[in-house]
Amino acid sequence: MSDQNEQKKNQINIEIDDATAEGTYANLAIINHSVSEFVVDFISIMPGRPKAKVKSRIILTPQHAKRFLKALNDNVHRFEQAHGEIKDYEQPPIPLNFGPTGEA
Repeated sequence: MSDQNEQKKNQINIEIDDATAEGTYANLAIINHSVSEFVVDFISIMPGRPKAKVKSRIILTPQHAKRFLKALNDNVHRFEQAHGEIKDYEQPPIPLNFGPTGEA
């Protein structure tokens, strides 16, 4: 089998619908984990508004979380090579309230 045929055989066809392609804005991510998964909540918080909702939740295996970290790190590095360093501005901590705390 030729290399070109082998590449076609191993390709994944990924589709995206219009609503998903528009994306969802988030300026805060909260990450939690257990022994078997990482949970990443993406939130859009606006100044002066006391409430914010989770816009999207992504659940990853630890292996996929590590791959995601490497891919994101690589993309940030390439972005900074092309456009300069991304400034990391210090912001005061945001008090988070997810409702009453549970007791065991």
